[in-house]
Amino acid sequence: MARLHDGTTLDVEVFGAGPTVLLPMSTAVTPEPQASQMRAWGAEPDTGHLLATGLASAGFRVVAADYEGHRARHPAPGTLTTDAVAADLLALAGSDDFAYYGYSWLALAGLQLAIRTDRMTALVMGGYPPLGGPYAEMLAVTRAAHRMAGSPPPEQEVTPGDWDSVGVTASPEQTAQYVTLYESLMSFDERAALEKLHIPRTAFAGADDNIQYGPKWGDIRVPIADRLAANSASLKALGWDVVLIPDVDHMAGMRPGIVLPLLREKFFTLR
Repeated sequence: MARLHDGTTLDVEVFGAGPTVLLPMSTAVTPEPQASQMRAWGAEPDTGHLLATGLASAGFRVVAADYEGHRARHPAPGTLTTDAVAADLLALAGSDDFAYYGYSWLALAGLQLAIRTDRMTALVMGGYPPLGGPYAEMLAVTRAAHRMAGSPPPEQEVTPGDWDSVGVTASPEQTAQYVTLYESLMSFDERAALEKLHIPRTAFAGADDNIQYGPKWGDIRVPIADRLAANSASLKALGWDVVLIPDVDHMAGMRPGIVLPLLREKFFTLR
């Protein structure tokens, strides 16, 4: 069990033996009908479970905790800054050196942790570019989500893949914490931070991972794949491996069938 920056505690699970990999995600097996609903949106409901057990069987010690779920249950609207997130993740890692994998906002969280500790042995960021990160766009999206939080859900049928048909079911406190997080990133100097990193590091995304939100979200476009592609040469010059996966969008990019082989390859030298 780890104690986090706000005094709350979070259970930590350990799978396998070997070099430690920190996975800040749930390893629970998702029941029906939620599992089918997630698959309809292109997601794999048991991602954390499959990654943890797959890495453990490949000779790694996996430390896993449902950090995102914990923040849904215990929001920290006024304190979830980059410093706080990094401190929380370091608490989850325990006392051992560790490699890290995170996807989407947990990928940017891993980068924030990497520049604050000398205990990370390797970093893999999925679904979020380490250079040219869409911080301003995500701040706009999270502010829109916060404005809509607590509003009655839409009356129209929700269509998988149509984000405008989805209401914001999170509470104002849950959405406010992500506004706090992205506000704390507005002055983040990416290039200066990346020049500090010398561990093995990889950034990947689906080549179709550019998210277009509709009018109620301010018509915001979050260009994840485009930014990763545009900054690929610069990232490689800074020592990053860059992987763009054809015909894959944001939801599909986190599937274990894509991620697990990549993690085994990138973490192989740690064994």
